Amino acid sequence: MQLNLSTRQLRAFLALAELGSFTRAAHRCHLSQPAFSAVVRGLEEALGARLFERTTRHVELTSEGRWLEEPARRLLADVEAIASGLGDRVALRRGRVTVAALPSLAAGWIPGLFAAFRREHPGIDLALHDTLSDACLALVRAGTADFAVAATNPGSPEWVTQVLCRDRFHLVCRRDHPLARKARVGVKDLVGHPFVHFSRASSVRQHLEAALAPQAMATVLEVEHLTTVTGMVEEGVGITVVPALTLFEFERGSLVNRPVAIPGLSRTLYLVRRADRSLSLPAKALYDLMLRRKPRAP
Repeated sequence: MQLNLSTRQLRAFLALAELGSFTRAAHRCHLSQPAFSAVVRGLEEALGARLFERTTRHVELTSEGRWLEEPARRLLADVEAIASGLGDRVALRRGRVTVAALPSLAAGWIPGLFAAFRREHPGIDLALHDTLSDACLALVRAGTADFAVAATNPGSPEWVTQVLCRDRFHLVCRRDHPLARKARVGVKDLVGHPFVHFSRASSVRQHLEAALAPQAMATVLEVEHLTTVTGMVEEGVGITVVPALTLFEFERGSLVNRPVAIPGLSRTLYLVRRADRSLSLPAKALYDLMLRRKPRAP
C-alpha cells in the first residue's frame, strides 16, 4: 500500500489522541472544527482504518489507533528533526567542511581564515588535510574533502577550478652567505651552491626543476617538510628556493630572502572541486571566504 501522509495529519491525529476532543484538538492545531474533522477523516481514508471511536461525550482510540500512536510520534519527531537540521545548515548553524590544502598554505594562510570562519559560524565543524597537490586531488575525488587548495590545475571535465593567486619564488640563504648581498638572483647565481631541495613529489620542486631545465642544482639534501628545510638552511647545510607564501617559515634573524629572476618560475594556486557534486552551503561559505581573502605574497 502506498501512503501519502502529511505532518498536518499526524499532528491532528496525535492532538486528538491526547485531548479526546475534536473541539480542543482543532483549537490546538489552529483549525476550524470542520477542517480538523476533514484532516482526521482523510488520514483514516489514507490508512484504510478507523482510528477513533466517536461518542457524543468523548473520543477514544481504536486498537488500530493505539498501535499507530507511537510510530506517529516517532515519525513526526524525525520529520521535525530533519526540518530543524536542514534549517540549521541553511542558516550555517550546523554542518561540516573538509578541506585539503598544501602544507605551506595550511600552516601560513589557512589558520587565520579558519579562525575568522569559526567566529562567524561557530557551529560548523572544520577539518583539514595538509598534503601535497596530488593527494589533495585524490581526497576530493574520493569525496573525503569538499574541495582542495592545490598547485595543480587538473584540466579535465571532472573538475571545477578557480584561480586563487599566483606565487613567485625567492632564494633563502644565511645572512652571511655570498648571495645575501645581491638584490635578486638568477640561474647563474644559484649554480654551484649546495642546495636543499624538497622531495620530487612536491609542487615546489616540480616548478623549480621545470624553470631551471636543463640546468641542475648542486643538491646536497632532499627533505619532505618546510620546517626541515628551514633548519638545514639556517645551519648552513645549503641554500633553497621557495614560493613567497612560504617565507613566513624563514623569518629567522640569521636568514634572508631575495627574489629569483628566472622567467616562468612562478606557481598558480587553485581552488579545486568535483564538477559532478555541488558544495554544501557550509562548504560554499568557506570557499567564498577563501576567494574574498586570497593569500597575499610578501
